[in-house]
Amino acid sequence: MAQLVVRNLEDDVKARLQDRAKRHRHSLEEEVRDILRNAALAEEKPRGGLGSEIAALFKEVGFEEGEIQEFRGYPVQPAKFDE
Repeated sequence: MAQLVVRNLEDDVKARLQDRAKRHRHSLEEEVRDILRNAALAEEKPRGGLGSEIAALFKEVGFEEGEIQEFRGYPVQPAKFDE
């Protein structure tokens, strides 16, 4: 079995872990092992780029293709706030 040393852990984090261990009737070591075990088993879903994330948020809106004008190839103009 491997061992892991965690240095410079904040005192309040250790206290919260000890409280959590008491609630679960575990030792501090067993509680941390459970947390690490569960974190390692959790499957992370791959994140897309910003555009993909925004598109996923609004996928149910129902835009038809071509409804939103695309601005590729147009020169960028700075905003005018004095008019």
